[in-house]
Amino acid sequence: MAAYVILIRERLRDADAMARYGEGAKNARGDHNITPLAFYGKHEVTEGAEADGIVILSFPTMAEAKAWYDSPAYREARDHRFQAADYRVIFVEGV
Repeated sequence: MAAYVILIRERLRDADAMARYGEGAKNARGDHNITPLAFYGKHEVTEGAEADGIVILSFPTMAEAKAWYDSPAYREARDHRFQAADYRVIFVEGV
């Protein structure tokens, strides 16, 4: 069953760290089977807290999504994201 990772940037704090995260995250793709569905495109929040940016990634399974998120390459990139901005990250299975 497909799984999705939704990354919601709530607040950017450090543009330089964000650039390092972006480069590291791109390199962390590796052999992971990732399909980007949305990538910081125009968005509209109709309910709840405002979002500064949104990314939606599709994976064939939840196990593959978690394997990417916990991979050494993405963990290294994630450290820059933690410095750069406040995010919510949500894993959800498809139907």
